[in-house]
Amino acid sequence: MIWLDTIVQGVLLGGLYALFAAGLALVFGIMRLVNLAHGDFIVLAAFLILVLVTALGLNPFVAALIAMPVMFGLGFALQYLVLNRTLGTDILPPLLVTFGLSIVIQNALLERFSADSRRISVGALETASLRLGPISIGTMPLLTFLSAIAVIVGLNLIFYRTSLGRAFRATSDDRVTAGLMGIRPDRIFAIATGLAMVVVTIAALYLGTRANFDPTIGPARLIYAFEAVIIGGLGSFWGTLAGGIIIGVAQTAGASINPEWQILAGHIAFLLVLLARPRGLFPRAVD
Repeated sequence: MIWLDTIVQGVLLGGLYALFAAGLALVFGIMRLVNLAHGDFIVLAAFLILVLVTALGLNPFVAALIAMPVMFGLGFALQYLVLNRTLGTDILPPLLVTFGLSIVIQNALLERFSADSRRISVGALETASLRLGPISIGTMPLLTFLSAIAVIVGLNLIFYRTSLGRAFRATSDDRVTAGLMGIRPDRIFAIATGLAMVVVTIAALYLGTRANFDPTIGPARLIYAFEAVIIGGLGSFWGTLAGGIIIGVAQTAGASINPEWQILAGHIAFLLVLLARPRGLFPRAVD
């Protein structure tokens, strides 16, 4: 039963990693853009939710709903005004710009909030749990996992069942031809980044309510997001969820053997999958 509980807790942890990775997968799938500031945007959104909770006395879930359009606007403006100028055949410019953004965000947060770790309180939900036979499942981890599934389902519906999704796919396949058909690629890319920032806000909500966070933890969240995306297959949303679960289960299994092995076990699982399937488990065909 101990190992069953370990696997269940790992699957639930994988939901958090899938939320970290979903926005990254969306942006890469459409623009082939690797955002090195992705983890820092998660932390930025967590601090935004914290400010709304402490300043206005809002419930964290309500604060996240308010933060979503703010982050969407930030992502839209950033892509439209800055990142679109870096897109092209050379992958170096967006890497340099997003790396610079990462440094700016971290230092701005350090200046405003100091290096102290913070946490977003959700009251009784923090310790609430459900008993399923011999296994106890925390309410917040379960909400996190269900939210990850909802996000993946939502992204797939948008991507494959809406006119916006058709514009995403057309622009991703051939930006020039899409432009000739009346699609404005720069605006489509900006909407995609804005949508990714909405997912980032959801990830930030659960990051802030489940663990302490500080201005410098963004790069570590980015690593988990990268690994989940690569394990699942670049551009695959369901693959991203699978990648997050693999990392989560590996970490909880490693921690059950030796607490010092938790992080290492996740990285080893990533390398093993990469050796067996270099393109990930569910790669999306790209030209």
